[in-house]
Amino acid sequence: MTSSRTIAVPTFVLALTADAVLVLVFVLIGRASHDENPVLGALTTYWPFLVALGAGWIASLGWRAPLSIVRTGLPVWAITVALGMVLRVVADQGVQLSFVIVTSIVLAVFLLGWRAIAALVLRRRTRRA
Repeated sequence: MTSSRTIAVPTFVLALTADAVLVLVFVLIGRASHDENPVLGALTTYWPFLVALGAGWIASLGWRAPLSIVRTGLPVWAITVALGMVLRVVADQGVQLSFVIVTSIVLAVFLLGWRAIAALVLRRRTRRA
């Protein structure tokens, strides 16, 4: 006898995972242009942004409206960039203006962009229903 049970994963878990993966993608893309240890270098670059991402989720109470661009996306993005940079300075990793600009733009596209796409998909599904 086979059971076809589906496990419903809460939306906030999927959203938080998407955010963490996209921040990692940002780091890996950036690290690809450097000749340092790819694994250690990626982890060194990733941890400040991952910690900041978690702080952004907590500060915005992101689990309450994980798909919201304004309520969750904007604060998560702003805190991830700002606190991530502060943590990089504290960890003596260096922060150049060009890095701050690129980080801000790419993480805005990543963290806000997928939420915008999700909103469009959900809007179309509700129109069809």
